[in-house]
Amino acid sequence: MAESEFEGKDVLLVDDDQDILTAIKAALEDFGVQMRSTGNGNSAVQMIEEKVPDLLILDQMLPGRSGFLVLEKIRGIRKDTGKPPVIMITANPGARHKMYAETLGVDYYLNKPFRMDKLVNAARELLSKEE
Repeated sequence: MAESEFEGKDVLLVDDDQDILTAIKAALEDFGVQMRSTGNGNSAVQMIEEKVPDLLILDQMLPGRSGFLVLEKIRGIRKDTGKPPVIMITANPGARHKMYAETLGVDYYLNKPFRMDKLVNAARELLSKEE
């Protein structure tokens, strides 16, 4: 992967597990993206309303507002702009949750624990579509 492959792209990481945030940031740092993060669903909505990211990596279970409720709240933004594409990560193994995520337009749904290369490849693909 070329250094700063996606220079200037904005990625919002939303997870209440600091270890996961740190690992994802480390995995994506070579992309050259600007990364913002929060561990709360309500602050995620506020951050998206202030500046729509080029990619949203979103945990399903969050304090304040679940990942599903975040997606429902920003549905209008996604409809109007086509952004942000979403990678949802979750510790919940239920197939019903995955189907609901897909109805909300999630691009990738990864169960924790997930292989970081899967997340990196999904992020690369979704950021490349923005070019």
